Amino acid sequence: MTRREKPCPVPVQHDAPGNAGAFFSVIVPVYIDWHLVPGLIDRLERQTLPADRFEVILVDNGSPQFEPPDRLPANVQILRCDTPGSYAARNLGASRAKGEWLVFTDADCRPAADWLAELDEVRGRAGDGALIAGAVEIVAQSARPGAAEIYDIVKGIPQQRYVGRGYAATANLAVPVAAFRELDGFDSRRFSGGDADLCRRAVAAGHALVFAETVRVEHPARTTWREIATKARRIKGGQLKAGSASRRLIWLLRTLVPPLRGAWEFLRNTRHPLRHRLVAIAVLMRLWLVELAEVVLLMAGRSPERR
Repeated sequence: MTRREKPCPVPVQHDAPGNAGAFFSVIVPVYIDWHLVPGLIDRLERQTLPADRFEVILVDNGSPQFEPPDRLPANVQILRCDTPGSYAARNLGASRAKGEWLVFTDADCRPAADWLAELDEVRGRAGDGALIAGAVEIVAQSARPGAAEIYDIVKGIPQQRYVGRGYAATANLAVPVAAFRELDGFDSRRFSGGDADLCRRAVAAGHALVFAETVRVEHPARTTWREIATKARRIKGGQLKAGSASRRLIWLLRTLVPPLRGAWEFLRNTRHPLRHRLVAIAVLMRLWLVELAEVVLLMAGRSPERR
């Protein structure tokens, strides 16, 4: 037995055939965001890589409202995983994948038209066994963004910086299937941080982690306080409820300290107007209070946030 749960042994829910000759398997966990899936499918249908070169596996993770699109392309299938958590869902998708590469993204991401074609180019240069992390651009949804949206844009998903620290986000991450199996997949007990954990284990095992600027997806900015506070709580739960005891202690101690480093990184990010940077710092400090409250609730026995 391994420390990770086995993928959910459940049947395929949609009878569309997979792509037997697929080279890439795009895997997308879906919990409460089925309304976003049509937009993702639209972007995937626009890929410059021929449709017979990839398959798409959507994994419903016990959504309270399962509302798949009325029409799905022939290379798209839907699985169901009742084990809570997006990493358990990704493991299930990986177990059914036919491609030689597993390509992870999210329902709210919008890949560029040349996303997979560029990945095909990069993987040839990356070397055997390398993991490839593509760029993620946070894009505004409003003409005049509010404080929450400004914070999400300024914070972003700095994939290149993450890669420099030895991990990457599954919003845009490609893993050779052989490496994924060698690593025994994601830690399916996690609700957050499973992508960083997988990448760190891969690097420790000798796999390269490569950043690819040209392999691009867009991610719409979160627009409400509730959305960013929920994400902060989910991440804090992942930090404090999974991993080694020493790493959990480090995260606890870090949480008790004001996020001055994050504030400094925001302030020096001159890509954004000074006013936006100051707004983002104010929101960051407010989120710190949310994280402190979440620490208390988790220590009191509250279940980690999974949304």
